[in-house]
Amino acid sequence: MKLKSQLLTYTEDGRLEIDNNPAENALRAICLGRKNWLFAGADCGGERAAAMYSLLETAKLNGVNPQEWAANVLDRIGKGHPVNRIDELLPWNWVATHA
Repeated sequence: MKLKSQLLTYTEDGRLEIDNNPAENALRAICLGRKNWLFAGADCGGERAAAMYSLLETAKLNGVNPQEWAANVLDRIGKGHPVNRIDELLPWNWVATHA
């Protein structure tokens, strides 16, 4: 009973969800693919995969098509995008350019 007030917080704050289904659904793909992550080749490969997965999910959270974002960013990097302006390519700052 001592946690009852914490359990009922959602009844007082309309911004809170009654359950965590959206968070669980967001993680489902990671759980389903966890056997695949065993074959990253090495620790550094796993770290790169985690970084890319984080960026792709961040693109989704920012309303950006992850495939379009990744293709455009890789193209721009390949064409010599200045390293001191790399923040422009992050999903929350990204503006699509067409070649």
